[in-house]
Amino acid sequence: MTESSTPKVLFDLDRGSRIATITLNNPGQRNSYDKPMRDEIARCLDVVVDDDDITVVLLRGADGVFSTGADMNNAYGWYRSSGSANGAERSAKSRPSQRRRLIVDRQTFGFYHEFLGFPKVTVGEISGFALGGGFELALMTDISVIARDTRIGMPATRFLGPALGSLHMFFHRLGPVLARRLLLTGDIVDAAAVEHLGVFTETCEAADATARARYWAEKAAKMPADGVVIAKEAFRLVEQSQAYQGEEVASYLFHAYGTNLQFSPGEFNFVKTRAEHGTKEAFRLRDEHFHVPEPDPA
Repeated sequence: MTESSTPKVLFDLDRGSRIATITLNNPGQRNSYDKPMRDEIARCLDVVVDDDDITVVLLRGADGVFSTGADMNNAYGWYRSSGSANGAERSAKSRPSQRRRLIVDRQTFGFYHEFLGFPKVTVGEISGFALGGGFELALMTDISVIARDTRIGMPATRFLGPALGSLHMFFHRLGPVLARRLLLTGDIVDAAAVEHLGVFTETCEAADATARARYWAEKAAKMPADGVVIAKEAFRLVEQSQAYQGEEVASYLFHAYGTNLQFSPGEFNFVKTRAEHGTKEAFRLRDEHFHVPEPDPA
């Protein structure tokens, strides 16, 4: 099987254990995902919802990396339109219209909204990197096992703006201090640095992440299936009433408006830099631009 024909989302149903496993399988790009991959994940989740024999979904990434989020090699590709003869070409070459941003971002955050309130137990096996949308998915899982050396954060806020992602979820799961720090600086930190905050269910050594995630999945799978679904709907109601009011609308609005930025002289414009120098060099120049050395101790 050639690399191009290898499925980028692997799906396994084990009715004996009552566990479904979804694996992001794009290791050449650290399991970043594009719209077709995201849509395939959604299809797999729909299969799980309709299967009464499955109680738990284990979400993981291939080759020891969870996900670096949306594929930034094709940032505007998310907004291509098939509804007009020249829509795809125009979207590929230039910034999408605001109306296109709103339509697509509503679909995107609809996916995250549904995953956040998924009616069965979700377990995350998180290692290597969990950045951007990958970080969001990791935080949205009910039970999360993360390797201590996993790099987490929202680095795209440095060139797409701090109103990026599900703000309700960030503030609820991370707390306002850490949420502001990660969003307003774009810092990437090791999971070990937030272990004391209890952001994740369990923080472990990288070599143990797979076994520990499977342990938690098997533990949750022994719960009564009807009880799990009832509990998940109850959890959704509590979080929506206490923490997520307006999340379904606010998230995509903030993202669509907040990422349509104008850059002043001296500010780092990732899209322009990538067009001039390529993606790899653009990331290097981004890190160079945003680096601020720690002050020497007194």
